[in-house]
Amino acid sequence: MATPASRPALVVAVLATCGLVVSLMQTLVVPLLPQFPRLLDASPATVAWLVTATLVAGAVCAPVLGRLGDMFGKRRMLLVAIGLVTVGSALGAAAPDIGTLIVARALQGASLGVVPLGISIMRDLLPPGRVGSGIALMSTSLGIGGAVGLPITGLVAQHASWRWLFVGATALGALLFTLVARVVSESPERSGGHFDLPGAFGLAVALVALLLAISKGGEWGWGGPRVLGLLAFSAVAFLLWGRLELRARSPLVDLRVTARPAVLWTNVASILIGFGMFAGFLVTTQILQAPVAAGYGFGLSLVAAGLVLLPNGGAMAVFSPLSARLSARFSARTTLVVGATVLALGNVGLALLPPSIPLVMVASGVTAVGAALAYSALPLLIMAAVPPTETAAANSLNTLMRMLGTSSCSAVAAAVATGLTTVVAGQTLPAAAAYTTVFLAAAGASLVAAVIAVLTPRCAAPTAPAPGRQRMIRQLLVAWAQRRPVPSQSLASASAVLPPRCTTSPSQRTSPDSALRARRNFTDRSRLV
Repeated sequence: MATPASRPALVVAVLATCGLVVSLMQTLVVPLLPQFPRLLDASPATVAWLVTATLVAGAVCAPVLGRLGDMFGKRRMLLVAIGLVTVGSALGAAAPDIGTLIVARALQGASLGVVPLGISIMRDLLPPGRVGSGIALMSTSLGIGGAVGLPITGLVAQHASWRWLFVGATALGALLFTLVARVVSESPERSGGHFDLPGAFGLAVALVALLLAISKGGEWGWGGPRVLGLLAFSAVAFLLWGRLELRARSPLVDLRVTARPAVLWTNVASILIGFGMFAGFLVTTQILQAPVAAGYGFGLSLVAAGLVLLPNGGAMAVFSPLSARLSARFSARTTLVVGATVLALGNVGLALLPPSIPLVMVASGVTAVGAALAYSALPLLIMAAVPPTETAAANSLNTLMRMLGTSSCSAVAAAVATGLTTVVAGQTLPAAAAYTTVFLAAAGASLVAAVIAVLTPRCAAPTAPAPGRQRMIRQLLVAWAQRRPVPSQSLASASAVLPPRCTTSPSQRTSPDSALRARRNFTDRSRLV
């Protein structure tokens, strides 16, 4: 097994490539959606499940794999995720019907757990000087893969059988599985405990209901009983799940940690950043392919539109290491504010509907730079606010928040495009005002994210208690557990040396897991004594 510290560049390259695979899996079948009803003798509504199944499966797998990674090993769960993607791709290549292909796409949805696991592995294993740039590249690989994947899949869709897409994904998955097994070592950080199966089931039920409502709202009708019923059911399910998690001894998601302002508001900002970023990819592609007669379109093919947006991937790759230096020089919060502001400016530029392809490329490139800066800062903010033994689960939740943002953007764009239409040569198309509205909404979401980042309180890194005081804390915990009275003076002395609610910094990764859990539990209990 290679020692990661001796080859950090190779470790970063392998893990970042795994992140690119996530984006490729998400967009693998998008160019072929109009053709699948004919190719597989299925209805358009059934074919739409090729995207929905991946979305829902990824939302469920990400937090589950993250928690299992914290418990049993992040590298081990990363191999499980890549293995599921490889199996799903092989199944898709040989799928005889639409049902089998939907199952294959659901297995490919496990790829969403790859990015948070990879980020957590980098945090645990890389030398301190490489952590920031590695995480930035891993985080922005989602956007880079989206920019690169569309022209590649579109080209294959035009000139070869759709099965070759899944054959290529199978080969890529097998290659990455081998590279991770040979290059990446296991993280030493483990949380232990028991897996929260009821919590995983409850979260899965709530997420499935929510994402079905979001992804199918345009097809079923936003005011229809199915969508409203799913949204209401999801709200109730999340409330019940939260109550269950607060009572669990080893929860799937530690809601007490998640409720800390530094974590909670960063996750809220992640939803808004995901919304602002996805508008630049989704809507710009539609404008480039719209007919010239519409007054705003350029009449390009899918491949040509993808090639126009291809430089966005290069811009994100270039600016991800710059974002790491910006975070190291100032702070990750500053990087997030700058990135969200740049993202808002790019969306405003796209809202003005530039009359030429070069101007479209410039405006969309600005959104790509903003997304690269913001995306690279988000995991740094999350990991600064959670214990080292919970980084994979926390990053998985943050990745899920970003996905909710992109899904919401897709749903809003579809709803607005359906409501604001124009007729061109007998064909009903979205009006220019529809795209302007979506871009302005994305700009507004990005600005709100910047304001949230400015107002979110900083996470102060604590100092570890001295060994003598650690013994005192353990004695007080034993006294509390046995219900013996604790002198108020001793309790005050012990509380004074405990870290604040925002508990960790990278320098603390060598602290014993049991001590971290004991200090956190003591903080919660001391407030109740």
